[in-house]
Amino acid sequence: MNGKRGPRSLGIVLGTMAGMFILAAIACAIAMFFITEPSAAIPEKGLYVVVREGAGAALVGRDLEGSGAIRSRLAFQILARLRGVESALKSGTYLVKPGMGTWQVLDLVVSGKQALVRVTIPEGYTLSQTAAVLEKYGICKASDFKAIAGDAGFIAGLSIKAASLEGYLFPDTYYFPPQFDAKEAATMMVEAFRAKLKAAIPEAGLLSGEELQEKVILASIIEREYRVPAEAPLMASVFYNRLRIRMALQSCATVVYVITEKLGKPHPEVIYDRDLAIPDDYNTYSHRGLPPGPICSPGLTALGAVFHPAATKYLYFRLIDAKAGTHHFSETLEEHNEATALVVKRVGGQ
Repeated sequence: MNGKRGPRSLGIVLGTMAGMFILAAIACAIAMFFITEPSAAIPEKGLYVVVREGAGAALVGRDLEGSGAIRSRLAFQILARLRGVESALKSGTYLVKPGMGTWQVLDLVVSGKQALVRVTIPEGYTLSQTAAVLEKYGICKASDFKAIAGDAGFIAGLSIKAASLEGYLFPDTYYFPPQFDAKEAATMMVEAFRAKLKAAIPEAGLLSGEELQEKVILASIIEREYRVPAEAPLMASVFYNRLRIRMALQSCATVVYVITEKLGKPHPEVIYDRDLAIPDDYNTYSHRGLPPGPICSPGLTALGAVFHPAATKYLYFRLIDAKAGTHHFSETLEEHNEATALVVKRVGGQ
């Protein structure tokens, strides 16, 4: 034998190589399909996915495939390895948009650019109203948020001397990831309260937890009473003067809180005598002193008013211009009795 291959053997080799080439081309085509072709399960509005803390490429790929964000977990894992980004995947919530293939999804997770939802909590919102807004925007369930806001252990961990986070959920605009943890959302809002208060009213940091709670309670009442910012310090002086002589605060806002938050009834247009007689610790017509807790989340105007009240002898105020929101302040009951109806403030444009 001379070791030379005949035409037949050469044909077999070439045929085998051609077959392997075809198989390789098919494999590449399949791989490219899974890498570049977006998943058909991504809806038109996009798909929110969660990358867990400390999860590797295999686990992340499995979760993404399970949610329908990518076509193949294996393609995701191989692509992450080839690109050397297996350890660069960042936890968080992401929005996978229609048209995004595995390559783009991997880029998104490596970038750390999370999907955030803009949520505004108006001044004067109660805990239940805040929870409803968070649920409306898909941040967390209202029931979960209210539960954590009343959890004694969680509240103590935030160094707040209160039975609830009512009053400490600072009204502001936040950017939350969708499907966020209720505990994390509450923590962010309390941290915002502390940061804003420290910046605007540095002396607040000198108060004990109990002293701060009293300020927040009174600020929450003023928040629901004032309409013109310049009048907030005047209202604070009225309430401080009443507390000083052990006179009932007689705030319509606390009655509204009882009606809407304790009794679950609609927000009243007018307060009647029968409402003033509702037996509840939050009703400052039937109970002297401050109510047991805040009735809403006050903003900086109301908080500033309780720390820097006006120096007056006023004991009364009443609304004199519903459209302008201005009040008349007086020292005597006779002047105050000129009011013919008690008009209550609404919040958040309601």
